[in-house]
Amino acid sequence: MNAPARTATRAAGTRTPLVDGIEKVTGRARFTADLAGDAAVARILRSPVAHGVIRRIDTTAAEALPGVLAVVTGADCAHPFGVLPIAMNEYPMARDRVRYRGEPVAAVAAVDAATAARALKAIELQIDPLPAYFTATEARAPDAVLLHDDKPGNVEREVHHVFGDPDAGLAEADLVRTATFTCAEINHAQMEPHAAVAEWVPGREELIFHSVTQVPFYTHKHLARCLEMDPAKIRLVKPFVGGGFGSRTETLNFEIIAGLLARRTGGRVALVLSREETLISHRGRPETEVTLALGMRADGRLTACKAEVVMRGGAYAGYGIVTILYAGALLHGLYDLPNIRYDGYRVYANLPPCGAMRGHGTVDVRHAFETLVDRMAHELDLDPFTVRRANLLEAPLFTPNGLMVNSYGLPDCLDRVEAASGWKERRGKLGPGRGLGMACSHYVSGAAKPVHWTGEPHAVVALRLDFDGAVTALTGAPEIGQGSSTMVAISVADTLGIDVGRVRVVCGDSATVPKDNGAYSSRITFMVGNAAIGAARNLRTELAQAAAAKLEADPADIDCAGEVFSVRGSAQSQLTWAEVVAAALAVDGPITVKGSFTTPEKAQGGGHRGGAVGSTMGFSYAAQVVEATVDVDLGRITVDRVWVALDCGFAINPLAVEGQIEGSVWMGMGQALMEETRYAEGLPLHASLLEYRVPTIADSPPIEVHIVESVDPLGPFGAKEAGEGALSGFPPALAAAVADAIGLDMDALPLSPDRVLEALVAKRRAAQRAKRREDA
Repeated sequence: MNAPARTATRAAGTRTPLVDGIEKVTGRARFTADLAGDAAVARILRSPVAHGVIRRIDTTAAEALPGVLAVVTGADCAHPFGVLPIAMNEYPMARDRVRYRGEPVAAVAAVDAATAARALKAIELQIDPLPAYFTATEARAPDAVLLHDDKPGNVEREVHHVFGDPDAGLAEADLVRTATFTCAEINHAQMEPHAAVAEWVPGREELIFHSVTQVPFYTHKHLARCLEMDPAKIRLVKPFVGGGFGSRTETLNFEIIAGLLARRTGGRVALVLSREETLISHRGRPETEVTLALGMRADGRLTACKAEVVMRGGAYAGYGIVTILYAGALLHGLYDLPNIRYDGYRVYANLPPCGAMRGHGTVDVRHAFETLVDRMAHELDLDPFTVRRANLLEAPLFTPNGLMVNSYGLPDCLDRVEAASGWKERRGKLGPGRGLGMACSHYVSGAAKPVHWTGEPHAVVALRLDFDGAVTALTGAPEIGQGSSTMVAISVADTLGIDVGRVRVVCGDSATVPKDNGAYSSRITFMVGNAAIGAARNLRTELAQAAAAKLEADPADIDCAGEVFSVRGSAQSQLTWAEVVAAALAVDGPITVKGSFTTPEKAQGGGHRGGAVGSTMGFSYAAQVVEATVDVDLGRITVDRVWVALDCGFAINPLAVEGQIEGSVWMGMGQALMEETRYAEGLPLHASLLEYRVPTIADSPPIEVHIVESVDPLGPFGAKEAGEGALSGFPPALAAAVADAIGLDMDALPLSPDRVLEALVAKRRAAQRAKRREDA
């Protein structure tokens, strides 16, 4: 299948500025906190201990303070919430027991911030401490107190999957190696702190709710559940969002707290969290230990994989079940590897809950896999590119665990970055302390099954055409900075043959737009893009009929390009967009159509337990080369340059695709070099972006992006996801570059200066011991 032709009159494939860019760069964009106005100020009282039984919460003194409008506690919400229907075990505010330091136990609304602060101090709280566990090993100890009584061993979920014959595969290998890798817990560190503005409408008993959410539908659903409201009485609006990266892909406690306070006050309440509170709300990537065994033949062909993965998931379920399943599912789909055993354990601990983060579930395991492959290639004196090419898939196919692969651009990605980086000419010749490393990665283009299965289409887009000649696209898909609204505009414009500027995209208001499942698992381009094209085709059919009537032609012969309708094969018979719109509206007035998308059943994964996780309509594929310099005296790693190629099927908007790839590389660099949450007896030590370091522009290297277009047969215009596939390749590529530069293999992320120095010292001491043994 060939990529759609790029022409001057086509919108798809053209570099297009984001449709909401002007508002953002001029400061006119209004984010949730900007909407607070004269709303009451809400604040949360948080647990000072990591684990304990709540004996007493007395709010009497706080409620009596002048200016205090409402106080709520866990007693005000009897329903747990959670992104997965089978794993809802968290309350907006703790009931009976607290399970991490910083967990909400009460909240207040007051006339101003000072009064709210006084009210929090006036609440009397008594908690009897219980033993607290801050590592997966401690939590799994035989005598450990259970965080949740229904989860023996403090294991939220364990997964055991076997495909093929891993033991036989390892037995036939020429080289078998086992290694254990540890990846630190990290946070999304999105630019905008969490916030919600809730307004209760007395008389109508309605709730108007503004939030930073990535999943308006799920947040709407949980507000209705926890507040015991008719969903029709809730209007949820998503304003501009300053980043998410997965931190907002589930309903969060502060959102439900804001709703409870608004109802109690009978007015507007603004709950704006500090950076410290946002970090405590967390939902980041869990600390993960990966023990991996791989078998490899002398020619580089992989024969088998055994992986044991232990994740420290924090105090509540959240996305935990999905995360631990993703980690095993996406061992498949990148290489031809028929023999895989996966054992995964998601463990509770007395820390803020982890959740979904960009590259959800795959990054740490992919780092371990690619790093061990690289080491084995070195041991067999094979080029890393040669090893990857020895294990390529041949699409179309289904993987052993039932994942569908229809398009596979990894071979082209490898060719692009190998040539662009000068790999063959430069590797091993850069001088002391400088090295090159490479790795591959992939990711899903949307989860084939939603977490709340309703039987409805996965995506719906409605279009409206009226007297002004503009096409209004209504979508529930939340624009959070990734360019989804621009993608919808391009998809509609290209299908109709009109200018992108004629399409107005309205998203994120439950009162006006169709339901959408949200921005997660890179689903929007594939699902919403297909729905937008479907809606535009339906509108084009009506317009073609109107044009055909005026031109006395068959509707099937009507074309529209550059906003001019014509009869195919005739240069004389033409009508303008305005003329055809007027003719169409004369029939029945304003035109409203819709399009939808539902994932094919064959894309919904294998029949084994948990087989739906990892299933998708198409995978993106990436290869990258990293060049780095290591200062062995300071332990500091500098990333000098990155070459990255990503197969996104077809770049609907190459400008946005390049930005998404660069962002993936940048976030991978943060995890690889510096990002790490730290706790002291459960107390977060990363209270701000001073303590929680992320790369700045000073750390950011030149990133050379190559777009590969394999054209997926099911994707909109052949497109697949572009925002996550490149992320998980960066950490192992950097680790390989460090090994190439100074001969140091490291098993822990991040590769921070202290870890590098410790590893160098350990390596020198090991060499000294070996020398003494030789001399003896």
